[in-house]
Amino acid sequence: MLDPSSSDDTGGESDPEVAREPATKADGSFSLKSGAESRADGSRQRQHTAPLKQGQPAAAAAAGDGHSAHQNLRGGSTGEEEERRERERVQREEEEHKVQLQIYVFVLRCIAYPFNAKQPTDMARRQQKVHKQQLQAARERFQAFLNGETQIAADEAFCNAVRSYCEGFLKSERVCRMVQSGSCSANDFREVFKKNIERRVRSLPEMDGLSKETVLSSWLAKYDAIYGGDEDAWRRQRRGGQRPHLGAELILSKEQLYEMFRLVLGVRKFEHQLLYNACQLDNADEQAAQIRRELDGRLQLVERIAKERRCPELASGDAELYVEELRSSVNLLMANLESLPVSKGGADFKQKLKRSSAGGTFLDLGDDVDVLSKADVSLSFALEVVIVEVQGLKSLAPNRIVYCTMEVEGGEKLQTDQAEASRPQWATQGDFVTTHPLPCVKVKLFTESTGVLALEDKELGRVLLKPTANGPKQAHFQPMQVPKNSQDVELRIKLAVRMDKPPNMKHSGYLYALGHRVWKRWKRRYFVLVQVSQYTFAMCSYREKKPEPQELMQLEGYTVDYCRPQPGLQGGAVFFNALREGDLVVFACDDEQDRLLWVQALCRATGQSYKPAPPPHANRRKADTPSSPISLDLCERQGVEELVSASPCRLDHTRLFGILQKQTLRHRMNDSFSCLGWFSPGQVFVLDEYCARYGVGGCQRHLSYLKELMDLSENNTLVDPTLLHYSYAFCASHVHGNRPDGTGTVTLEEKEQFQAVRTRLMRLLDNHITHFRYCFPFGRPDGALKATLSLLERVLMKDVVSTPLGSEEMKKVLRRCLEKAAAVNYGQLLEFANWKAGAKRLEDAVRLAELVVEVLQQNDEHHAEAFSLWPELMREHAEHFLALYRLDLDLALEAQPVDSWSSFPLFQLLNGFLAADAQLCDGPFHKHLQDAFVPLVVRYVDLMESSIAQSVHRGFQQETWHSVKNGSATSEDLFWKLNALQMLALELDWPEPAFAEHLQRRLKLMASDMTEACVKRTKSAFDAQLQKVSKWTELRVPLCACTMLNVVADAKRRCPELCALDTGQETDTQWHYHSKIDVLIDDAFQDMISALVAKLGAVLDAVLSKLSRYDEGTLLSSILSFTVKAAAKYVEVPKSGTDLADAYVTFVRQNQDILRERIGDELCIEKIFDQWYSVSTKAVCVWLEDRLDLQLHVYQLKSLIKMVKKGYRDFRLQGVADGTLNGKSYVTVYNRLTVEEATLAVKAGDALDGVSMRDSDQDDD
Repeated sequence: MLDPSSSDDTGGESDPEVAREPATKADGSFSLKSGAESRADGSRQRQHTAPLKQGQPAAAAAAGDGHSAHQNLRGGSTGEEEERRERERVQREEEEHKVQLQIYVFVLRCIAYPFNAKQPTDMARRQQKVHKQQLQAARERFQAFLNGETQIAADEAFCNAVRSYCEGFLKSERVCRMVQSGSCSANDFREVFKKNIERRVRSLPEMDGLSKETVLSSWLAKYDAIYGGDEDAWRRQRRGGQRPHLGAELILSKEQLYEMFRLVLGVRKFEHQLLYNACQLDNADEQAAQIRRELDGRLQLVERIAKERRCPELASGDAELYVEELRSSVNLLMANLESLPVSKGGADFKQKLKRSSAGGTFLDLGDDVDVLSKADVSLSFALEVVIVEVQGLKSLAPNRIVYCTMEVEGGEKLQTDQAEASRPQWATQGDFVTTHPLPCVKVKLFTESTGVLALEDKELGRVLLKPTANGPKQAHFQPMQVPKNSQDVELRIKLAVRMDKPPNMKHSGYLYALGHRVWKRWKRRYFVLVQVSQYTFAMCSYREKKPEPQELMQLEGYTVDYCRPQPGLQGGAVFFNALREGDLVVFACDDEQDRLLWVQALCRATGQSYKPAPPPHANRRKADTPSSPISLDLCERQGVEELVSASPCRLDHTRLFGILQKQTLRHRMNDSFSCLGWFSPGQVFVLDEYCARYGVGGCQRHLSYLKELMDLSENNTLVDPTLLHYSYAFCASHVHGNRPDGTGTVTLEEKEQFQAVRTRLMRLLDNHITHFRYCFPFGRPDGALKATLSLLERVLMKDVVSTPLGSEEMKKVLRRCLEKAAAVNYGQLLEFANWKAGAKRLEDAVRLAELVVEVLQQNDEHHAEAFSLWPELMREHAEHFLALYRLDLDLALEAQPVDSWSSFPLFQLLNGFLAADAQLCDGPFHKHLQDAFVPLVVRYVDLMESSIAQSVHRGFQQETWHSVKNGSATSEDLFWKLNALQMLALELDWPEPAFAEHLQRRLKLMASDMTEACVKRTKSAFDAQLQKVSKWTELRVPLCACTMLNVVADAKRRCPELCALDTGQETDTQWHYHSKIDVLIDDAFQDMISALVAKLGAVLDAVLSKLSRYDEGTLLSSILSFTVKAAAKYVEVPKSGTDLADAYVTFVRQNQDILRERIGDELCIEKIFDQWYSVSTKAVCVWLEDRLDLQLHVYQLKSLIKMVKKGYRDFRLQGVADGTLNGKSYVTVYNRLTVEEATLAVKAGDALDGVSMRDSDQDDD
């Protein structure tokens, strides 16, 4: 027998358990080898052993050359050993395939006539698996979004969420492992993103008119658009509504179930077709009768067991109870069979599947096949008829005219040129088009009639041709039929008829045929293989002169193979057949080459994966081995009969079902959907029917299922722990006698297997909990870790119902697992971070701390909910994990310099995480972290205090008082350092209240001391600078004086922030100290403003002193007046009073501009202008009061009017309040100057040259 695995369509995997089982012979078991095969194997064995027998006497004769003989013998033994092993392998594979075929027979019967199980109607959704290429595509799409290469609008918060999702999830090594295991779906990706953004959105502040649910929905919609990659299609789908979910399980028809389990068990198509016909699956009566025979056999087996009392060893119950349970199971099957309606006979699946647009699978095979009609098969042939010459024309005179006509039956008639009877040659071609595969071509020879009354030409002869597409193309002579009494008896014509094949005609020829549905009589017909479409072919038989086929057979689903001559069929030398469910068509032709061409053409048309091998010669002997345990040849059907007639009662269905369930589970796990070990509804339906019909125990079924699931799980394939829980709970209830169906007997084998499964399951669960971050990455599948813990609790129970598990024992197991998990997780973390043992670089420690925090955050986010009943265990796990990091942290800190504070970001990172976690806050690691950083913080504050003091001292010694921001370079540096130091203390967020309060108090006092030193040094420099300025109208406020004012104003502004303690922390001593620094700054600030105003007021005093020289009655006044009048006669003298007043007004305006531009504190400017105006007005008022009895000189009056009037306007423009502007001093000055102006106008007329106290737009500027 040939190796069945040599065929192209061999499917399924061999099971080693089958090979170890001995094959039974006569009881309808798996010994399917025919007698010819046995003889062939025996002959091969004799051929291998013959050389040894012949070599024995030669070895005895050549005793002297023993070593050489031993080498030759060992070499021959090695070759024989290899050949024996190969033979055993081939035989083992054959036996395994036979077992799978036998299982397939039982599965076919379960599908064809189910009477126990039904397919569920509550179809669950299946999620599409994410493959490695899809993961890479998702990474690229999200990276393109972050790079701004998409048209999806998003805000910064969403971009940050996507960035975190990419870095933390999509690029994670655990996601790659999950994808490789085939247990990751697109829904898992979406749920992880949803959980991530829910945490982010909850932390966002409330927004008016926009709820957080709306934000979540919008972000998820954008995620779908990015993940899908087609934004336009996504928008259309959002507008048009959601399409039905294509991943839902479907109710399968019988044909679909056949196809599914054919692939599961690796059965070839033609083997399925043979078994389908042999089992008569389309005959409901035969299936019902088969069930009745099986049930009768089981009843007889039960009675034999009861009579002989041979039952398996029982762990609980007795033999009588065991027999009674067997009887009950058979009676239940009989009742189920009896309840079926007689007319219908078995459940029929009427629901068909629609072809999916997402790509076809084997589920699409149940679609209704379009049935071809005769009108669908149309052919068009091009015929060429070439007439060359005529020979044997003797009855006509040489000069008579002859010609030929040609026509195709039912078509037009063509005529050749005329020729003389002595030389009837034409070489004329006629072209025709016909739809007849077997056309009739008529060619006639005529001569022109010479009679006067002749109406038609005389016919000399004719020939009738029936060409085919496979006929000869060359011209040859054909005898012509001549009229009676004609002399041209040997008349013949040379012509060629060429019939071209149309493109849709693949092969044609004459065959004998006999079928069940078509061609029901064995006779010779003309067949054409027609291609209707790319996937549709038809075998058509035609009659002569008919354009439509007489009968046709659509080739979809047929398998073609060679076969032997069939007895009782006359006609045809070599045979082949076409087989499908419910139909068998036998063909025969006369030539071996013709059969080969037909088989090849039909194989191409059917698209079958089975490749038939042509026989080596026509008279193939019966001892030749077929390529399969069952053959298409009708003469070699004993293998089929053995499979179909095998008695189910004599087979070990527990073992067979284990093979079936194993192959089904492997097929399911290789599906394109993520199933996590769950069977599809159709698979569950068939497995349930098999167990019920053939008596497979529920405990044995679930034990086998548990073994297969644990095998998958141990090979890093993700399995839903709920499945393990269900199966284990069923087995446990059975073994402990608590099954709800009342089954009381437990075999010793079941109990031993259960104990072995329980021990293995304990190890598996221990490993899963230890590696929970990698077995359940990111909490996926949803609820799997929680289900694993529940299963562990069930496995630890000594009894299912009566003995509840103590919480301490469960805690003990979990504590041990989580302790190991901490070491595993930290080891994986070190490997991911490429951490080298003993590494002391601070950057590496910070990077490792970030990863530690990320791991703990992920544990809390994705896994803490599963351990919600044992929160203290997760806290201990986190502390163990941090304790491992503590060793590396201490090494890194010890390696840092004593005066370095670059490790503070590391403290901030760890302390920020630990302080926010209620379980880890003030824990062992948190306290160790504080103890490690307290000396560093204290030393850092000491160093900073000394450094700031030194920088203040050196800075003010070298200060240039150039304006820098809000002050000088020294003050800005001082305040920045003080603020940075306090911000550092604030960012450290020290968890211990006492040390945090001490640190804050010390920094505030330090700031007070440094600010006091800064203010004092600034005031001293300000006083020294004012001593250097002029007291006349050339005085301009120095820019450095403005900078000094800015420094003090900035110190006053920063004092509450830098020097004031928080409310509730200040004692009386600190309050007085803080009040002291406030008073010091205020006093210094006021003193500096007063000194500046006094210096500005001194200029006015000097101007007024100069005006005093014009007082009435003084000698100097007369001299000055006379000098001006005398000089006016000879030269142009400037208007009296404009020079001094203009100089003072310019002085005021320019100093106002300097102060406004250079001083940054608006309050300081207001104070300076208010005091300056008040001092100036009061000085003028006092000066006028001293001259109440004197009349002002015209020069004095003009100068005062201009100075007072312009000064009033300038200070009002600078923002001096009206109350200050119109004070008592100003009113007094205004009234006096107005009276003086009126008096002078009466005496001297226009002596003031237009200068007046009245408001006017004509004032000189």
